[in-house]
Order: sequence, then C-alpha cells, then structure tokens
Amino acid sequence: MSVADWKPAKLDELGFVGRGKSRHRPRNAAFLYGGRYPFFQTGDIKAANFYLTDYSQTYSDDGLAQSKLWKPGTLCITIAANIAESAILGVEGCFPDSVVGFVADPDKADVRFIKYYMETLKLRMQNVSHGATQDNLSVDKLLSFDFLVPPLPIQKRIAGILSAYDELIENCQRRIKILETMARALYREWFVHFRFPGFENHPRVASPLGAIPQGWEVKKLKEVCRLTMGQSPKSEFYNEVGDGEPFHQGVTNFGDRFPTDRLFCTAEGRIAEAGDILFSVRAPVGRMNIANKRIILGRGLSAIRYNEGSQAFLWEQLRNRFTKDDMMGNGAIFASVTKEDMQGIELVCPPQWVVEAATKHFEPLHSEIATLSQQVQNLRSTRDLLLPRLLSGQIEVEALPEGIAV
Repeated sequence: MSVADWKPAKLDELGFVGRGKSRHRPRNAAFLYGGRYPFFQTGDIKAANFYLTDYSQTYSDDGLAQSKLWKPGTLCITIAANIAESAILGVEGCFPDSVVGFVADPDKADVRFIKYYMETLKLRMQNVSHGATQDNLSVDKLLSFDFLVPPLPIQKRIAGILSAYDELIENCQRRIKILETMARALYREWFVHFRFPGFENHPRVASPLGAIPQGWEVKKLKEVCRLTMGQSPKSEFYNEVGDGEPFHQGVTNFGDRFPTDRLFCTAEGRIAEAGDILFSVRAPVGRMNIANKRIILGRGLSAIRYNEGSQAFLWEQLRNRFTKDDMMGNGAIFASVTKEDMQGIELVCPPQWVVEAATKHFEPLHSEIATLSQQVQNLRSTRDLLLPRLLSGQIEVEALPEGIAV
C-alpha cells in the first residue's frame, strides 16, 4: 500500500481524548497524598522511555476522589512544563490537568503507533506552545494536528518493529537498575553502616562527619582528588557536525550515567578524561555523570578523579552524598559552587585495603552497567533512525518478512 493511501486524522477521531484531573486547591494539601494510587506528573512522563511505571508520588483515597484513575494502555501527553512528552501507562494511575490522556479506539488506532507518531510531531507541538508567560500546548492546539495513519494492520506492524527496540531498551535499563541497587547497597553496608570485613576490630571514633571506624579519616576533596573546573571557549568554536572534541557546558546532555554528545569544540579547553566524574557546579548543583571519552568542560561542570585510582569507590561515595540537586554541606541550597567549595567537600577515607576490597566488588558491576548503557545508546540510535522512515512510508512494511526488525 502506498503512503498516498494513508489518511489524516485528528487525535480525537482515533480514540478518546481527555485531560487529567486535580481539582483540589491547594494541590499540595498533604491529605491528598501517600496512598496506593500512582500519581504521574509531567517529569515522570519525560523521564519514561516508552511505558510509564515509575512515579515519585501517590494519591490517597481523598486524592483519587478529586482526580481520575486511568487504565493501562492510556497514552499520556504533557501539555504544560515538559511540552509534548508522551508515554504509555503500564499500570493504573492518576495524572493532573497538565497531562492529556488518549485511549485508542481499537478499531482505528494502535496506541503504540500514535505514541511513535507523537515523536515526529513533538518539535512542531513545542513550537506552537510558546506563550508570553508560560508555555502551554492546550487541548485545542493538540487536536489541531493531523496524524497520517495507515490501516490498522500496518499501524500494528510498524509499532511492532519499533517497540521491539524499546522492549530491549527497557530490559537493559531494568538490569542497570538492579546492578546500581547492588552497588548502592554494598556501599551503604560498608561505608555508611560500617559493616565491612573485620569491622568488629575497629571501634568508632568521632569525626567531622560523625562516628567512623578507628583508623579511618575524613579529608577534604582537594587532599585526595584531582579537580578540574570547566571554562567555556568562545561560542564561535562550537559546532554540531563533529569537528574537534565533544563539548559539554552543563547537564543538558547528561544521561542516567553517561552523557551524550551534541556539541563539539575546535578550541583548546579544560579537559575531562574518560572515567572522570562530571560534577555540575551550576544549577542543578551536584548532578553527576561519568565521562566515557575525553571531553572539553564548559563552565557549568567540573571533573573529579580520585588520586588512589578507585573511581568506582569515589562515584558511590559522591552519589550517596549528593542525592538531591543543589544541596551541599548541611542541607544548604546552592545555585552555583566555586572551586573552593568543591575542594572543601569532606570525604570519608578508609584505609586503602578497604577501598581496594570494595573496588573488587564495584568494578564488575560498573563495567556491566557501562556495557548495558552502550547497548541502550545503540538501540536508541537505530530506533530513532528507523522511526521517521517507517512513519513516513519510506520503508514499506508490507514487503518485510514477519518478525524482522529491519
């Protein structure tokens, strides 16, 4: 079938469209939260890959009473804050009126196909949402867009090809989370609860960070790490075509663990080497990634390397310390931090034999996480290359054997 036979349709012609509900004012009333009903917000949708299952808040029975419970399979589309992000509910849940729910008519549309088509419209939707005060897509604007849809069997075939990649991505990400949980649990057991091998022979002593085992120390970051503060070259040296070395100004292109490269720079600059911990020194202060190659640092980042060589131990310690953006020291909030602030960060420094013993556990976990993260990046790149070609009809799926992933 030629793409000329695909038919344009508005979203509400392909199924039910409705806004989420959060009628109570004030919305932050404590009695609305803490129950058993997942409450998905725009940030949760933006962070999701394909299916939406992770959430940071729940509604109580009172919260549900002023909202609405949507069924799995609902496509959630953000119309405020994070504009035109989308994900498919994997569990029952509620969401506010900054999110639109789409329930596909099973005789007209495959919700996965619509989700993928949303990706081709995202930039246009974001462009029309710009307002004088706050960006807002609005339901009317959302319903003004045409979705060019083939017959249902073709929709399912296209969605099946693309979702095969997303399922592999989700599997990799689940494995990464398990490995990260294992590393975090080991760190807390040894270096927070101090139940390391032989801990019985090390009574606790006072330190600036609280009681620590005898023989351990607390030192400032400048005493045990090499710190490189970023400095941005002039913008005339930036490009997006790959000339020079990757350049990162801040956290814009941070991933869960490793950054992705968008900008490059042909001028010399402050360098982070592969394996260095990238630490944001401007809002959001304290967000971290790991450099997976040599990069040029902009003024929003610093790079940290442990003098004793155990980057895995340093990563786990810093991640345990900086669990919230912009929080340093005794809970103080910082919009930015200086070199002196960074150098003054206090770190627990166990004897080298303890660090080496822990590193033998950390490094295999970190190595597997790096391998899986690269697989995720490769899968996403392939999917993103295929998506516009499949949804524009450049690849005729009728000619492909069943089960092929192109």
